[in-house]
Amino acid sequence: MGGIHMRAKQARFVIDLFLWTIAVPLAYLIRLEGDNLTQHLGAMTVWALVGIPIKAVLIYLWGLHRQVWVKTSIRDLWTLMQVVGLGALTLTSLAFVVGDYFDVPRSVPMMSAMVSLGMMALVRVVARLWDERRQLLKVPTHMGKRILIIGAGDAGTLLAREMLRHPASGLVPVGFLDDEPGKRGAKIGGLLVLGALSELEKVAEKTGAQEILIAMPSAPGKVVRQVVDQAQKMGLTQRTMPGLHEILSGKISLSHLRQVNLEDLLRRDPVKLNTAEIAHYIEGRTVLITGAGGSIGSEIVRQVCRFSPRRLVLVGRGESSVYQIEQEIKRRFSHIPYVAYIADVRNSAKLEQIFDETKPQVIFHAAAHKHVPFMEANPDEAVFNNVGGTLNLVRLALRYGIERFVNISTDKAVNPTSVMGASKRVAEYAVNWASERAAPGQSFVSVRFGNVLGSRGSVVPLFQEQIKNGGPITVTHPEMTRFFMTIPEAAQLVLQAGGLGENGRVYVLDMGDPVKIVDLARDVIRLSGLTPDEDIKIQFSGMRPGEKLYEELLTDQEGTGATHHQQIFVAKSGQTAELFDLYLESLFDAARSANYPKIRELFLQLIPTYSPQNHSAPKVYVPTAGKHPATKRVNKTTN
Repeated sequence: MGGIHMRAKQARFVIDLFLWTIAVPLAYLIRLEGDNLTQHLGAMTVWALVGIPIKAVLIYLWGLHRQVWVKTSIRDLWTLMQVVGLGALTLTSLAFVVGDYFDVPRSVPMMSAMVSLGMMALVRVVARLWDERRQLLKVPTHMGKRILIIGAGDAGTLLAREMLRHPASGLVPVGFLDDEPGKRGAKIGGLLVLGALSELEKVAEKTGAQEILIAMPSAPGKVVRQVVDQAQKMGLTQRTMPGLHEILSGKISLSHLRQVNLEDLLRRDPVKLNTAEIAHYIEGRTVLITGAGGSIGSEIVRQVCRFSPRRLVLVGRGESSVYQIEQEIKRRFSHIPYVAYIADVRNSAKLEQIFDETKPQVIFHAAAHKHVPFMEANPDEAVFNNVGGTLNLVRLALRYGIERFVNISTDKAVNPTSVMGASKRVAEYAVNWASERAAPGQSFVSVRFGNVLGSRGSVVPLFQEQIKNGGPITVTHPEMTRFFMTIPEAAQLVLQAGGLGENGRVYVLDMGDPVKIVDLARDVIRLSGLTPDEDIKIQFSGMRPGEKLYEELLTDQEGTGATHHQQIFVAKSGQTAELFDLYLESLFDAARSANYPKIRELFLQLIPTYSPQNHSAPKVYVPTAGKHPATKRVNKTTN
C-alpha cells in the first residue's frame, strides 16, 4: 500500500512538472501569435530547460505532489496559485537579467505561469469530477435514501457535498429547507432551497423524502422540536448534526450524523466558559472531587482535566464507578497525575487521612444521597450523608487552608418539601458556616441547579427502560414540571461558579424554562420511533412522598444578584441560622436514634420554609399477578 502511494506521488510530481514545462512553448506560441516560431526554438528550449529545476524545487517544497487530486479543495488550488506565482516572479526576474542573451520576451514567464496554472488546476478538477462520477455510478440513485436537509448554511452545504461525493453511503440529498428569505429558490451545491421549515410536509411529499437531516448545530431547542414534530407526524426519520462544540476537529462529515436525541429538543445556547478565570484557580493545583464516580462528579473530573491540574484526588464510595472514571483518565488524560480513594464522606477519620496525604487546594463536593422517596423513608441517612458528609469536609477544608470549596446543591433545597431537599439546604448552611470562619484567601460557595438529563437515577433513563419493556411510562402528575440541564453543561457551570469565588455565596445556574414531565415522556416515546398513547401508554401514578409539582431555584426572601457570567446568578441569602451548632448536634442525635419525627421537627426549626409532606415507611413491592416475565413465558409455552 505504501508503494502505491509513493508511485502516485511520483506520478503527480512528473505530471505537474511536465504541464508547467510545456506551458513555456505554449506561451511563446501565444506571444508570437505563431509567427517565426522556428527562429525562437533554441531560446525557447533553453528557457524551458532552465525553468525545470526551479519548478521541481517549488513543487517539492510546497508539496504539490502530496495533494490528493480527487479530494482537491479551494485551499489546494490556493496553494497551487501561490507556488506558480512564486515561480513566475522568479523566472520573470531571471528573464530581465538574461533575456537579452537568450532572446526571451519579458511577457513569456507571466504568460506561461497563467497557462500552467490553468492546466494544473484543470487536471485536479477533472480528477475530482471523475472520482465523484465514478462513486456516483457505484450505487444507483433510486437505491439510496432520499434526504431533505434542514438548514442551508455552512453545515448543510458541507453535508450535501459529502453525500454527493459518497453515494455509497446510500444517502441522496433532494434539497434544502431554510427560513432565511434570501436563500429561497437559490441553488447551493446543485441543490435547490425548496422552502421554509414550515413547508416541510409539502416539500417532503413533493420530493419523496424519506428522512430529514437537521443541519442547524446552533438552532434553539424550540425550532428543533417543531421540525421533529412535523417529521414524526409524517413518519419521516430524523437525524441531526451534533453541536459544533461537540465536533472538536471542526470537520463536518457523514460520520458525525446521529439520531435526534432529547438534548437536542432541550438545547439552549452553548455555555461559554471564561477559561482564563477557571484556569486561574485550577491550573497547577491539587483538586479533590467527592462523588467522583457519579454522573456529575465524573463529568467534573473530565472538565477539570482540561485545565491542567497538578494532581486529581478522586473520592467515591462505589468502587465500580470510581474504577470506570480512573480508566477513562488513564485513556484520555494520561498526562495528569491522580490518586483514587474508596471512601465515605461520613467517615471523618478517612477524610482526614486523605487530606493529610494529598494536601488538596480545591474541592468539588458532589457526593450526596439524591433520591427523594428513599430519603423520605430514611431521613437518618440524609442527615449522616448530606449534612454530616458536608460538615466533615468543610471542617477539614478550614483546618487545611483549602483555597476553593464548591458544594453541589439542588433546586430541591429551596422551600423544601422533602427530607432530601431539607438536608441539602442544611448542607448549604454548613458551607455558609465555614465561609464565616474562612481565612483570607479561602472561598466557600454552593452551586444550585435542577435535574440533569441522563444522570444516574434521573427520569429519562427510567422512561427509556420502561419503553424497552413495552411500557407503560409512569408519570406522577400531569402538571409536574422540572428544570433540566445536560451533564456537561451543569459541570461546566459548576467550574465557572467556582471561578467567581466570592466567599459565602450561593450561586444559581440559569436552567432556562421548566419542562412538563409528561411532555418529556412523550418526547422520549417519539424519539424511540413510537407513538405516545398508542404504542406506549402514559400512566399517572400520583405524587410520591416529599415531591412537589414545581421546583424553584430561589426562596421569596432571597432574590438574585447578577454576576459577570450571564448564566450564573447569586442568591441573596442571609446569615446562617442562629444556634446552628446546637441544632446540628440535636439533628445528629435524632439521626443516631432513628427518631424520624424529631429529624423533621429540627429541619423545620433550621429551615422556616420547610413544608414536610405526608411520609411513610418504605413500601413493599408486590408483583401484579400475571405480569412477571417468567409467568408470561410459562403461559405462552403452555398455550
